[in-house]
This record gives sequence, C-alpha cells and structure tokens, in this order.
Amino acid sequence: MPDKVFPVSSDDALKRLDIFLSEKAGLSRSQAKKFIDAGKVTVSGSPAMKPGEKLKEGDIITLPDGAAHISEARWLAPEHIPLEILYKDDYIIVVDKPAGLVVYPAVGHPGGTLMNALAFYTGGKLATIGAPLRAGVVHRLDKDTSGVIVVAVNDKAYYGLLSQFKDRMVSRSYLALVHGKPAQAEGVINLPIGRSISDRKKMSVRSRAGRQALTSWKLIESFSQKTASLVEARLGTGRTHQIRVHMASAGHPVLGDSTYGRKTSIEFRGGKILIPRQMLHARTLGFKHPISGEQLEFSSPLPEDMAGVIEKLRGLGL
Repeated sequence: MPDKVFPVSSDDALKRLDIFLSEKAGLSRSQAKKFIDAGKVTVSGSPAMKPGEKLKEGDIITLPDGAAHISEARWLAPEHIPLEILYKDDYIIVVDKPAGLVVYPAVGHPGGTLMNALAFYTGGKLATIGAPLRAGVVHRLDKDTSGVIVVAVNDKAYYGLLSQFKDRMVSRSYLALVHGKPAQAEGVINLPIGRSISDRKKMSVRSRAGRQALTSWKLIESFSQKTASLVEARLGTGRTHQIRVHMASAGHPVLGDSTYGRKTSIEFRGGKILIPRQMLHARTLGFKHPISGEQLEFSSPLPEDMAGVIEKLRGLGL
C-alpha cells in the first residue's frame, strides 16, 4: 500500500501534529504519538520531531504504509451525483458547485460530497496528495456557498495549483447579498482572521492567533430602505470563512449566514422575504493551467435562489 499523504491547509495551520493526524487519518492521539515517536511520520520530508509540533499551511504530512490499514475504512466511495463540470482534462477538473454540497467527507458528512462525485466522474483517478478523502483539494467552498471550484487530478497539478494559491496568483471574485447598505461604494478590509476566542468553531477578526486576511469589495446594487445590498468581493488571501467574517466585522453580514449573521429573512410592510441559505456565490476563478501554463478563467451564473431573492428585493422599490 502507498504512504498516506495529508496536506496542511489554512484551516489546519497551527494545529498540533498528533491532533492533525487523529483527525485526518482516523487515529487516536495515542496511536498518532506512537508513530511520531517512532520516527515514522514526516513533515515536508523531514522526520517529525514531537507530537506537539505546530504545523504550517503548506506542510505535507506523510504516514507510512505500515499504517495504511487505518485509512481503509475511510475509502472515498464513488457516487453518481449530478455535477456541472466546466472543464476536465488529465490534470484538473473545474466544477460549478451547487449550494448544499459539501466538498469532502468529514464527521457528519461521510458521503454525498463533491469528492465522492469526482471519484465517480474520474473513475477514481485523483491525486494522491490528501487521499483518500481530500485528494487534490487545494481550496474549498463552504457547504452553502455556490460557484466555481478547481480540484487537481494528479500530484504534479496539485503542487502547481497549490503554489499559485500560496503566491496569491489566483483571481477569485464572489457575489454576496449582505445586510444593510455600506456607507462607501467600495473598500478594503485588512483584518487578521483566526479562531474565535469565545467559540473555537467560529473564525473571528478578534483572535489570539489571527493571520493576515485581505478582502476588497465593491457595491453593485442596494435595495429597499437600505435593507440589503449586492456586493462583489475579491480575495487577496484565502482564510476560512474570510468574506463572511470580514463583512460581518464591517456590520454587513452575509444574508442567511446562521453563523455570523443570522439574518434569515427580510421583513417589510405586508410580509417578508425568506433567505434560503447564506447568499454567497463564487462567481469567477482564474489561474494558470498547472501543466501547460495557459491562463484559464471560469465563471458561474448567479444561481436561481440568489437571483430570486434579488428580484424580490427589487420588487419592493427604493
């Protein structure tokens, strides 16, 4: 059996190595400690020094083939889930992800994910980096965020994409419906993001270990009585929940965001408009093909649920 390889994403940066392995490889912490202490776990090619070693984004953790049996129960089962595939070759696959689809299996979502679908559409031919559950995943979208996402199909493509994300060479624009109306027509939010001090399940601009986060935004349209606005947001960095956290910190949380905003309806005289999910859509994604070097850009039209909410807001008048 091949070694198991797990890349460290921004979500996992600063985690202890033993905790990271227990989460990704299905080990207990004591099992992870035994492998680490025996010198059988490597971090970016070098033997791990201690179980409490703090990881950095971009680190590659390798688990020896002697531990391969621990991952068999976490095999990525192919599932025939309908997908809108925007581009596919032997190196990458680009998908227009619908809202409600989780990117990869995790606790609470053992199947029915984008990765299960890609295992079906590629015949199981995915990158080994991040296998079995996150094979070729270089970035992700939240379950309730729709839009364009790219996944590497082989390891060379994975490293090529990963370097572009790390070097901020990837262009990403989002459309978001937010609460209220910003005072300016555009702006830049430059606030570090890290785990919330009060709730470790949330991200926050108030954190003891925040990392640089940069979001540029532009007002596209505002609606009745300044109840809501449509904004375009562009990522300068790629932190967990970045747009959601930054817009909430500016006083304009994404509509339907139950974690950072809780604005699930727009009330007006005579009724209310229900918000079906967080109104965030990854509209465009641009990058160089990791093998050919060709500049590629993909776009996704506004999904029906967001378009429907916008039409209802417009119908209220100014």
